[in-house]
Amino acid sequence: MRLRALLDTDALGLRLLGGEDELDRGVRGVMTTDLRDPSRYLSGGELVLTGLAWRRDADDSEPFVRILVQAGVAALAAGEAELGDVPEDLVTACARHRLPLFAVHESVAFATITEHVVRQVSGERAGDLAAVVDRHRRMMTSGPAGGGPDVVLDLLGSDLDLRAWVLSPTGRLIAGPKVAGPALPAELCAKLAAEHLAATRGGRRGPHRLPVGGTTYSLFPIRSSGRSPQTGRDVRETVLSDWLLAVEADAGDWADERLDLLYGVTQLIAVERDRRDAARTVRRRLAQEVLELVQTGAPPAEIAARLRVAAPVLLPGLGAAPHWQIVVARVEWDGDEIESGPVAQSLLEEVLVDPVATGPEPSDRIAVAHTGDEAIALVPLPAVSAEHDGSESGVLADQLLAAVREPLSAGLDGDGRLTLGVSAAVHSAEGLRGALEEARHARRVAAARTGRVCAAGHQELASHVLLLPFVPDDVRRAFTARLLDPLRDYDRRHRAELIPTLEAFLECDGSWTRCASRLHLHVNTLRYRVGRIEQLTGRDLSRLEDKLDFFLALRMS
Repeated sequence: MRLRALLDTDALGLRLLGGEDELDRGVRGVMTTDLRDPSRYLSGGELVLTGLAWRRDADDSEPFVRILVQAGVAALAAGEAELGDVPEDLVTACARHRLPLFAVHESVAFATITEHVVRQVSGERAGDLAAVVDRHRRMMTSGPAGGGPDVVLDLLGSDLDLRAWVLSPTGRLIAGPKVAGPALPAELCAKLAAEHLAATRGGRRGPHRLPVGGTTYSLFPIRSSGRSPQTGRDVRETVLSDWLLAVEADAGDWADERLDLLYGVTQLIAVERDRRDAARTVRRRLAQEVLELVQTGAPPAEIAARLRVAAPVLLPGLGAAPHWQIVVARVEWDGDEIESGPVAQSLLEEVLVDPVATGPEPSDRIAVAHTGDEAIALVPLPAVSAEHDGSESGVLADQLLAAVREPLSAGLDGDGRLTLGVSAAVHSAEGLRGALEEARHARRVAAARTGRVCAAGHQELASHVLLLPFVPDDVRRAFTARLLDPLRDYDRRHRAELIPTLEAFLECDGSWTRCASRLHLHVNTLRYRVGRIEQLTGRDLSRLEDKLDFFLALRMS
């Protein structure tokens, strides 16, 4: 399609800001981005949609536009929702490089433009293939009667003879063809997801191809089509939450028209993904409200009232009040300050789905909030299941770990970590605060281990944290005095702040970089303080046992 045709559609809300002489350029596709450098995802001819989150000041516009022009994009469309009017420096940069620039009215979703362009481009290029895409679009947007991604995949099979599956970043099967044929094994799903995450982290342009046992699979990313709050300047902020389309075919020798069709299909599935993500808003808000009450010390009656509201949303049709578990997750990247709370939230929503379950519906029973860099899940359990004598029920740390370690380790790619902590089930509002602390303690235990993906459960805390209330007061005082009094005395004499340093060091899981940043210290100063702590106490803060002893002493003091 031509750029000129975009201005003829009032529903798109586009206003031309520059580039009148370039409106006969052809558009081959559409991409939404707020990355400062999206070149790895561009192949040329795209209409680029941006919410301008990459722009920090006026000097950012020139390099951004230069990157787009070098990649051969057709035009840029900037949303007005965040900054109001499109900045003049962006208008000037686009004019200098002869890049057509549109303004998108704040009332128009990027998904609307994406769907229109995909439909028009497919219609003009592929003839009968475009009819397939249009059928997909109608079925996916027809409300409850629509078949969603499963119907899209069935049509790919029936009309194009392509077997394809939609997978989560952990390798869980979201959707697959309903037609006859062998199911995709869970081990293969995990392998495909791992390859996709590794290729994305490595900056390789899709589709990624992976030969497995004589069959080649082509992997296409499915990225958010709207203004996702998780869109950021760094690929690490989205790589762990994007779906992928795995096609049983080698796309290396495909014609451009066929590749364009598959990318169009991924954009249509992305619209469905965005709609399902939006449906999580209510559950996320419920989790946020409950956790705020718990963390601020609200009366149990107030927490219980909020849980009564949450229960029928998360477990509809349940007669008895459910039991509850807390799961805490944190995603961390070495040496970088990346906002990881939303990524951990999205990832935890995925991780907590039963690994053998298919489709997105099981995640509708999980409420996840995030605060800072930490994601916290409120998991309801049917009371009957939670009360089985002598058996484990609910979320188990080792099962979580086994299900997600392989693919997520590839996505973390040597510079990131995911740590998870799981509480025991509690039966009332009174137990939620303890469950939250228990899950956080378990996550810290997991963080003290080696590996890119680690988890710990409440069973591993039974020898210390869960027994703290039963430790006699004189034993507590002796234990804390032996560890902390030398530090307190030193702080009084020298104002060295060893106790606050110790607390921050443990809260940062022993990360020198994050702890130094939190305390506004040079790393060498932090190392000197930690060395002084070890010298005064005779302990070694590189050992898990000594870290736990200090942690317990601080908790009991």
